[in-house]
This record gives sequence, structure tokens and C-alpha cells, in this order.
Amino acid sequence: MMSASPAFAVSLDDIRAAAGLLRGQVIRTPFLPAPRLSALTGAECFVKFENMQVTGAFKERGAFVKLSRLDPAARKAGVIAMSAGNHAQAVAYHAQRLGIPATIVMPVGTPFVKVENTARFGARVILDGTTLAESQNRVQQIIAEEGLVLVHPYDDPDVMAGQGTIALEMLEDQPDLDAVVIPMGGGGLIAGNAVAFHALRPDIAVIGVEVESYASFHNALKGESHPIGGPTLAEGIAVKNVGALTLPIIRALVAETMIVPESAVERAVDAFATHQRSMAEGAGASGLAALLHQPERFRGQRVGLVLCGGNIDARILASIMVRELERRERIISFRLTGEDRPGFLGRVATRLGELGANILEVTHRRTFLSVPAKGVSLDVTVETRDAAHAEDILRQLEAQGYIIRRIDANGAVLPGG
Repeated sequence: MMSASPAFAVSLDDIRAAAGLLRGQVIRTPFLPAPRLSALTGAECFVKFENMQVTGAFKERGAFVKLSRLDPAARKAGVIAMSAGNHAQAVAYHAQRLGIPATIVMPVGTPFVKVENTARFGARVILDGTTLAESQNRVQQIIAEEGLVLVHPYDDPDVMAGQGTIALEMLEDQPDLDAVVIPMGGGGLIAGNAVAFHALRPDIAVIGVEVESYASFHNALKGESHPIGGPTLAEGIAVKNVGALTLPIIRALVAETMIVPESAVERAVDAFATHQRSMAEGAGASGLAALLHQPERFRGQRVGLVLCGGNIDARILASIMVRELERRERIISFRLTGEDRPGFLGRVATRLGELGANILEVTHRRTFLSVPAKGVSLDVTVETRDAAHAEDILRQLEAQGYIIRRIDANGAVLPGG
């Protein structure tokens, strides 16, 4: 077991010892300036690319430290973990490397890519429960039956120390920071890093971020009762029960906690993909989401972001990117009504091309009762340059006598002439 300071479960010495264990075992990820994200947010952004780990997330650090310290009897018995994905992959990967049998219990709604990758690393995967709290009940049952050793995703000193090594690397690469913004689920990542930052650079503000549907730390720290639960893009930090070991550290050393809406997380995932050319899952992008949601809080500051995971389903990423194009009116949909005469569709398509619109989808309708008997309706989706270009296209079509009604992102036809 590790030594613990009188106040906290993990100390700077523990984190430095963990760094020694991790040398050559995990990737020392780059911590780089991000000029395009800086232009987007108004802060001077630096990104720690933990999505470059073999399993795509920071969890490898804590998992390896914990596994490497198991005694021979524990290694032979095997380990068990509950996880929404990244901790699962990290434990499975390093257990396979160290020859330790691993069982992983994952919530039923865990993204398929994380389930598949975990099984690929040789772990026995059990899907049980809709949340980590429910998965934990199954874990306790299996421990009682099989005598496996629990590798907790966050409430463990070895795990917290491993995660805290990120701060050591960030300070080596960019010591002159004003703030670091770190996602919070159960608190292992931010607790370990807060200890390191506080010990080495107490002037750097450590700021934690939660998604609004899982503001568990905010409730615990503020004595509030925000509702907890429901679907979220940031499933990696969708934790109902904060850590007993992490909470005192966060209460003492984290300068501020922020809550971000789902829309900000979506924007951040899209921004990493389009501006940084980097994959970020919802939890991994939540630090950037905080800057996008409250840019005035960080404007002009040198801010370190931990892109803590990049395991996002390709289908979800594609959906997010299209939704962001719709929010910026780079993709618009509208219903165009006119007289049903030969060549109608061709004339509309030609005119849209002349106006610089790229047609993505067309639905040709004659049977709507709202359309005159001799009329025809087209539902059209086009790609535009920006919102101003979109507005000009619609104005030009109306000037030619077509009746135009916008269709919103939910598919509803908006009122208008």
C-alpha cells in the first residue's frame, strides 16, 4: 500500500513514485498549444492529449500503478472493475500485459466501441445495470463469490496517484499556466492532479467540470440537490456517487467547480474534431466545454485542458458534427412550395446551384393537404457557407415567387409565409 499524508489519501511523494512506475509503461503524452481553440475561446489554450494512450484515455495510469503493486496471491486470483468504458479498457489491457485475469462489469448502455475494445484485451465482460452504482452491486456479488480484487475506477490511492502524474508532465512542459480545467466524475483524475498542482504550483487554479445531469460533486460541495441521472454524451463522468477519498481533496484544493450543459459538450467534441483534428469523447471534451460555455471566465488566461479520453462512437461523432453544422446554419432545411409544372424540380436545383448551395437531400411531395391541388412541395436540405449565406438563399428563392417555410433541427415546419 502507499503512504498517505495526514490530510489526504495521496501525497506528492506518492505521485512521484507512481511516475517512476509508469516510466516506459504508458505513453508520455504531449501537452501542446492549441491556437485554433484559443481563437475560439479567447483563452490561450494548451491541450494534454491523453487520448493518445493505447486504450485512448488517461485511465491507464492509475490502472497500471494499482495492478503493478498487487501481491502474487492477488495476481493469481484476478481483478475486477466496474466501468463505463475507459477504466475497463485500461484494466483489461494492463492486466493482459501483466498476466492477471480480469473481469469487467459495465453498464448496459456503455458505447459498443468500449465494450468491444475491453473484450479484445482478454477480459471477461459482464453488462449489468444502467449506472455505475448498479454495476457496483454486481461487482460486490462477484467478489464475494470468487474472491477477486477490486480495482476501483477512482476511490483508490494507487489509482489517484497514477492519474496525478499528468500534472507532473504538464508542469514540465508548460509551467506558466493560470488555470487547469479537469473533468470530474468520481474525482480520481482531478484529486490526484489537484494534489500535485497544489504542492508544486499552488497559484494555478484547478477547476473541475461536471455535466449538468450529473452534478454530483457540486451537490456534495454546495449542499445542493441538482437532479442526478439520465442519458448524457459525457458518460465517462456520469457518476452518481462521488469518492469518499476524493471528496476531501477536491473540497480543499479545487478552486471552483463548473456545470456545463449537453449542448456545450457537443460543441466541444465538434471543436476538437474540426479545429484540433483530434478525437474527443464527451467526458474528454468537457474541459473545453467549460471554456465555450463561460468564455468570460477564462478570457486572456493561459489554460491547460486535459483531453482525457477519445473513445467516441463514430456514428455519434458524425451526428454531433452534423448537429453543429445545423446550429451554425451551415446546414439548413426548408419546405418550398410552387406550381406543379414539368421541370419544377430541375429549376429549383439549378437555382440553388447558382446561389452556391450544395443540395444534401430532397423530398418531393404532392399529397399534402396544405399544398394546392396543382401545387407541389419540396423538403430540401442544403449546405451553406454560413448563416448569412443561408438567409440570402431563402430571400432569393422567395423573390422568385416560391413559398418558403423553414424546417427546424427537430423536423418541425416553422410558421411563416
